[in-house]
Amino acid sequence: MISYLQAAVIGLIQGISELFPISSLGHSVLVPALIGGSWKTLVTQSSSSASETSPYLAFIVALHVATAIALIVFFRHDWVRIISGLFRSIRPSIAARRIVTSDADERLAWLLVIATIPVGITGLILEHTFRTLFAKPEAAAIFLTVNGLILFTGEYLRRKAPIDAEDLEAGELVTIAPSHGTKTVATRRLETLSYKEAGIIGFFQTFALLAGISRSGVSMVGGLTRGLSHRDAARFSFLLATPVIFAAGVLKLPTLAGSAGAHIHGQVIVGAVLAGLASYVAIKWLTRWLETRTLTPFAIYSVVAGVFCIIRFA
Repeated sequence: MISYLQAAVIGLIQGISELFPISSLGHSVLVPALIGGSWKTLVTQSSSSASETSPYLAFIVALHVATAIALIVFFRHDWVRIISGLFRSIRPSIAARRIVTSDADERLAWLLVIATIPVGITGLILEHTFRTLFAKPEAAAIFLTVNGLILFTGEYLRRKAPIDAEDLEAGELVTIAPSHGTKTVATRRLETLSYKEAGIIGFFQTFALLAGISRSGVSMVGGLTRGLSHRDAARFSFLLATPVIFAAGVLKLPTLAGSAGAHIHGQVIVGAVLAGLASYVAIKWLTRWLETRTLTPFAIYSVVAGVFCIIRFA
């Protein structure tokens, strides 16, 4: 059973950590394990071979759906343009069917489609295997530390990202305030990404199947290494995460109607509502933060928290 206190706490943590680049899956494993007792039992159930009947897993699925809904609401205007652009880009007759790239919304729609393919296929094939093998406190602590190193690497590579003259002309200058002082850097526009680059960023997201590696973090790093601004890298990351999180949640939502969801419907509602609200606030705050700031504070947190948990669970 999941108590209402557990539902509220985990719902809030999920809502924040899913979009902050600090791994919601890692925190859903580490926080209950740190508290111990009945909280730790939840993690043990969700990483077992029979985890499909775990109430905790069914609960986490509902939280992911709530986060996806928050993303859809926040980016609703973007999604209207993107979906409209996708339909515009497909001609009604087979002979004339082709992808039109002159329109920014049409191009962004296909960038998202292509970037979703790697993580979609990998998730369907390996999600259960990765969860049962690696969704354990010791592994999550190690991967959270690795997540911090990935974020540090992303910030380093951003300064060395290649920007073609044509992309630079279509880009902009952005002033950021890293820890060592304010500086101005050149960036690319999101629409200048090639389809190959979108596929690579989508591939980066597959590493988020490992508890402790952040979905938003690795895809932001993928965008930064291609010369995007922190703002555009985050926007592409959030747009890319929306269909992935929503589809994964909807596919497993029927488990709530079975034995896994028995007697926890009230807790699911409480957790989902709090997760959705926390996600919306997190998106709003983070998009503003990344207009002039970097991922460095989240990298420091991941390394410090990860090393602490490694020592704790060693």
